[in-house]
Amino acid sequence: MAQGALPFKYEEQLKGGGMTALAGLPVYLDLAHVMGLSRSVEKDLSVRASGRGWTDSQVITSLVLLNLAGGDCVDDLDILEADEGFCRVMRRTYMQGLSRQARRVLERRWVKEDRRSVPSPSSAFRYLSAFHDSEQDRLRQPGKAFIPAANRHLRSFAEVNRYFLAFVQQNNPQDTATLDTDATLVETNKLDALFCYKSFKAYQPINTWWFEQAMVVHTEFCDGNVPAGYEQLRVFKEALSLLPEGIKTVRMRSDTAGYPHDLLKYCEMRKNKRFGRIEFAVGCDVTPEFKKAVAEVAESEWQALTKKVKGCEIDTGKQWAEVCFVPNAIGHNKNGPEYRYLATREVMEEQLTLTGMEDNKQYRFPTMPMKESKYKVFGIVTNMDWDGNELIRWLYQRCGKSEEAHGVMKDDLAGGKLPSNDFGENAAWWWIMILALNLNAAMKRLVLGQSWVPKRMKAIRFALINLAAQVVKRSRYLLVRLSKGHRSLKWLLDIRAKIAMLSPVPSP
Repeated sequence: MAQGALPFKYEEQLKGGGMTALAGLPVYLDLAHVMGLSRSVEKDLSVRASGRGWTDSQVITSLVLLNLAGGDCVDDLDILEADEGFCRVMRRTYMQGLSRQARRVLERRWVKEDRRSVPSPSSAFRYLSAFHDSEQDRLRQPGKAFIPAANRHLRSFAEVNRYFLAFVQQNNPQDTATLDTDATLVETNKLDALFCYKSFKAYQPINTWWFEQAMVVHTEFCDGNVPAGYEQLRVFKEALSLLPEGIKTVRMRSDTAGYPHDLLKYCEMRKNKRFGRIEFAVGCDVTPEFKKAVAEVAESEWQALTKKVKGCEIDTGKQWAEVCFVPNAIGHNKNGPEYRYLATREVMEEQLTLTGMEDNKQYRFPTMPMKESKYKVFGIVTNMDWDGNELIRWLYQRCGKSEEAHGVMKDDLAGGKLPSNDFGENAAWWWIMILALNLNAAMKRLVLGQSWVPKRMKAIRFALINLAAQVVKRSRYLLVRLSKGHRSLKWLLDIRAKIAMLSPVPSP
């Protein structure tokens, strides 16, 4: 009987052939090994210090690879387990570099013979539960901004990420760290999730993005009702502490969430012993007092805001001007910091309004009438002396890569589908996704080359990760065989050669 409309059939292969649909994924195992992922996880997390079951590095590595392969939930571990060829590679890597005694210790972690190569979904859930603190969870409540304190296991993810940052810095040195701080909403239907300002249930992680290396330095998992500017100074200090050696200059960019004056004062008054004065440009609140200061700007002082396109200056249709403004929060102290305020304006185009709705017309951005037109108005505060046009263009770069990274986190990786109703488990899941994001960033920048840096996971999976091959055992080695004449074979060999040449971070 025909199976379908076209002349082909599906059958089960009777003998195990070691086939894999993920022949490109093992090169990420290569890179993770050189970066010291397993070494750092075993040293810092210590969830499985009891000596039973899956090790910390086995669980974390499996979940990181799950993100890269396209899985978005814990149950997708079963799909990885069903890939026989990939599982052969995983089993062999667990024993890599271990002495005979260490291998026996690893085998004795199991009371009965283990037949899986990656943890089962139930094992992964039990592992993630170690990151949840039920006492802190009881302090969460609607209508109150509160970030549960991370337990020691959850805090250790930052130390693992420190290794990643140090590795990339060692192989691609940068003397400047432009840190873009931004929050993103992760919509969810979890029972205990709280409502965000957009009136749906969500979590709202705050991420600190290192522009020059295209990596996340730090993340703080928060409830949806926590404002993006809540405890920004503490979050920024923690991010600064994770920056590797070699950084001489730190700059900060943010939207209005970065406008708390304690944060600005910390940057301007050289409060950080390591980096001294930190330059910044952030959005400021367009208050009635700020609008009054903008209205006092002479018309002749407004200048055209341009952007560079293929070396040419193109008018954006916006204008900018310096604004003489001193907020009340710092105006009472003559020894306090002095900032520079700028404003941008853009003429609002006329929009059709339904009859009877004229009085209900609202905008999601600040507006004010000037001359005979109504303008969109935005404010900027900075301690930098750059030309206003250059400064604003530099600030607008934040709206590119750091916000694009949020799309990668939630859509390309598994950050958009949280596994649990427990806050700590979701925070750990988010951190594991960040490790996968940074591992992929290191792969693109250090190994694949500059042309791959802007590419999303869809392109990388199609070209590199999702390759069909057969994994064959040969003595002490595994052979990953691609089809004859496959165009990716030489590329994979070049990738492995480049990874082997990278300099690992010395153990502390």
